[in-house]
Amino acid sequence: MTRLSVNINKIATLRNSRGGDNPNLVQVAKDCERFGAEGITVHPRPDERHIRYQDVYDLSAMLTTEFNIEGNPKEEKFVQLVLANKPHQVTLVPDTLGQLTSDHGWDTIKEQAYLKEIIAVFKNAGIRVSIFVDPIEKMVEAAALTGTDRIELYTEMYAKQFAAGNKETAIAPYLKASAVAHSLGLGINAGHDLDRFNLPYLVQQIPTIDEVSIGHALISDAIYLGLENTIQLYKRALVH
Repeated sequence: MTRLSVNINKIATLRNSRGGDNPNLVQVAKDCERFGAEGITVHPRPDERHIRYQDVYDLSAMLTTEFNIEGNPKEEKFVQLVLANKPHQVTLVPDTLGQLTSDHGWDTIKEQAYLKEIIAVFKNAGIRVSIFVDPIEKMVEAAALTGTDRIELYTEMYAKQFAAGNKETAIAPYLKASAVAHSLGLGINAGHDLDRFNLPYLVQQIPTIDEVSIGHALISDAIYLGLENTIQLYKRALVH
């Protein structure tokens, strides 16, 4: 069964909007675990507009499920943060400085030499590595040469096509990309714009997805449905 990792960036955004410590990020993470999440994801950015670097240390000290830290490894501060905390997984994302949200995967062909080098740094520290990729077969093939353990399929295109009622068109490139990844021995994660409506079709069509990381839609649903109920709804949506 595909595992659910809850991205708590939006909780940090809410906290930061008023200063102070309400809502308390660590308590929310504990509650997500208690309500059934199999992991917690954070994506600290250099301006700390949501997750602060100190949050990573605070969370690392208390999480009992899988901890996934996302970010751009070309920022040396991010590399040092990950190495200091040694999460279960680091997800490498090619964000630019000040980028609002992730919007593309790595060019695993042009960036191959760099990715090999930086992935080795994390793997030598005992950290599983996943890299953000678009659903393009040649990018997945090149990803397998970098030494990464997993890829994370960038699913914004899937979500947009699904919402427009074109689910077969939406899933087609992801079926091809995941088949290539599976054949090459890569684990498969997925994330971006996934919600409780488009998740069931995704994991039914691609049951080899190991993990999804979801923040915005899940936290938005929790405003109306409650956090515990929402996490359970998402877990049910992930049953193949």
